[in-house]
Amino acid sequence: MIFNSIIPLPFYTPLFYNALLLIIVFAFLKLQTKGYVIHNNSKKETASFILLIAITLYMGLRPISFAFGDMGIYAKYFREFANGAEITNTKDYLWRLFMKFCSSIMSAQYFFLLCAILYVVPLYSAAKKWFGTDRYFIFLMLIASFSFWAYGTNGIRNGIATSFVIYGLSLTKNKYLKYGVFLIAYLIHGSVIIPIAAYVLTLYHHNTRHYLIGWLLAIPLSIALGGFWESLFASVGFGGDRLTYLTDDRFAEQFSKVGFRWDFLLYSAAAVYAGYYFIFKKNFNDKLYHQLFNIYVTANAFWILVIRSGFSNRFAYLSWFLMAVIIFYPFFKQRFFLKQQKVLAYTVLIYYGFTYYMTL
Repeated sequence: MIFNSIIPLPFYTPLFYNALLLIIVFAFLKLQTKGYVIHNNSKKETASFILLIAITLYMGLRPISFAFGDMGIYAKYFREFANGAEITNTKDYLWRLFMKFCSSIMSAQYFFLLCAILYVVPLYSAAKKWFGTDRYFIFLMLIASFSFWAYGTNGIRNGIATSFVIYGLSLTKNKYLKYGVFLIAYLIHGSVIIPIAAYVLTLYHHNTRHYLIGWLLAIPLSIALGGFWESLFASVGFGGDRLTYLTDDRFAEQFSKVGFRWDFLLYSAAAVYAGYYFIFKKNFNDKLYHQLFNIYVTANAFWILVIRSGFSNRFAYLSWFLMAVIIFYPFFKQRFFLKQQKVLAYTVLIYYGFTYYMTL
C-alpha cells in the first residue's frame, strides 16, 4: 500500500498528530478572521468530505504492526480465520462473524481499511445529521479528540462500537433503526452497554441537575470506598469477563498508571463544566443536547467509581467518545457570545492542545 512504502513506521502516528495540528491552526486562524461559523458555506462541505477520505485512507492503510497495539492481535485472529479456524467464542459474536466473513473474501490490509470506514463514516454521518453544512468543525473535533486515533488503530472493536452508538444517537426520527444500530454496537463490543443503558435511563428521567449531582457524588464515593466498586461490579457479572480488568492486578501492570486518576478526572470535568455552563448559565434549552449531556455524565460517573481498575482509560472512553459533541454542539445551535467565532477558535485550540500534549 502507498502509505506503507512512503512513511516509516515510527513516524506514522506522529505524522497524523502533526498534520492535524496544522489543520487545527488553520481552522483557528480562519475563525479569527472570517464571519460567524454557522453561515452556510459549500466550501465547508467539500472540506469535510476531503477530511473524511483522507483520515479513513490514512488510518485504514496503515502498516499491519504491533506498533499499533491490538492491531497485531486482530491480524493474528484474521490470519487464523483465513486459514480455516472456526468461531469458538460466542462473546461479541457479530464481530467474530464479521472477521470470519472478511477473511474469506479480502486481505488483512483491506480488512483494516474496512474497519477504518466503519469507525470514521458513522462519526461523519452523525455530524451531518446534527449540523448539516457545519459538520466540518464537529467532525474535525471528533478527530481531534484525545482517544480518536488510539481507538481507530488499537482498540479497534471498541472504537467501531462507540461510533455506531454516536450514529444511533443521531437517528432521532426512527427509533427502531436507532435500537437496531445500538444492538449492532453491543454485539460488536459489549462494553457499550454502559452508554446504551445511560441512554435508556434518560428516556425516563430528564432532570439534568440530578445527573450532575450524581456525577459529583461519584467522586467522594470512589475516593472513600476504594476498590469496593470494582469488586461489586465484577461480583455481579456486570459487563461479563471484561470486568476482569477491574480486579485483576495483571491488567493493572499493563497500564501506565493506576490509582485515582486526577488527571483523567480533570479532563472529563472539562465536558461536564461545558454542559453545566451552557445549560444552567446560558439557559441552552435543547432537548437533544440535554440528553447527550446526561448520557455523558452517567457513563463518566460509572468510570469514576471504577477509576482504579487496570485499563481505566478503556472505561473512561465509554464517555469520552461523546466529549467533542458535548463541548462543541451548542456553538452551532445558538449564539451565546458577542464574538462567538473567536470563543470557538480558542476552544478548538485548547481542546486539541490537550490531545497534542498528551500524545506527543
